[in-house]
Amino acid sequence: MKDNFTPDYMFGHYYEITPEFLQSIGVRAVLSDIDNTLAPYEQAEPDERIEEWVRSLEENGIKVALVSNNHAPRVELFNRTLGLLAYPDSGKPKKKTLLRAMEALGVHDKETAMLGDQLLTDAYAGKHIGLPALIVPPIKDKTNLFFRLKRWCERPFIRKYAKTNGYQSYMSFWKIKK
Repeated sequence: MKDNFTPDYMFGHYYEITPEFLQSIGVRAVLSDIDNTLAPYEQAEPDERIEEWVRSLEENGIKVALVSNNHAPRVELFNRTLGLLAYPDSGKPKKKTLLRAMEALGVHDKETAMLGDQLLTDAYAGKHIGLPALIVPPIKDKTNLFFRLKRWCERPFIRKYAKTNGYQSYMSFWKIKK
């Protein structure tokens, strides 16, 4: 059975995902979540580090699009200085918006990756259409019951990734024990 929840790659921060790494796995485009992946919810606009990271990818021939479940005002304000293709209210984990974004970028599934902080939305959205899932820990996670339950459901998949890849330190981001 195919596992659509275990990440393909895990990183401590989005900026650890370099153009060289993406090129080494054949990726020419990244579909990226915003909230808790690139910036916390309350950060309205990208900081200099985000702008530099996006610019670095683009300078190395890697296209970037924002695919967010957040609403248009949030996504448009965040994207104002970046000028990327951006898709608010994307409905992840549904695949429709991801497919639209890939078509607009002129790429196919074998050369596109999905970047996010949630396994049940971001990882699943990408993996069920054949994209590698690049997962980072949430920058500033919400603590309400809904999000705590989602994070609890993610734990077995993070353990599986860590066991398979030997990246034990990553489990500490989610405060998960062996």
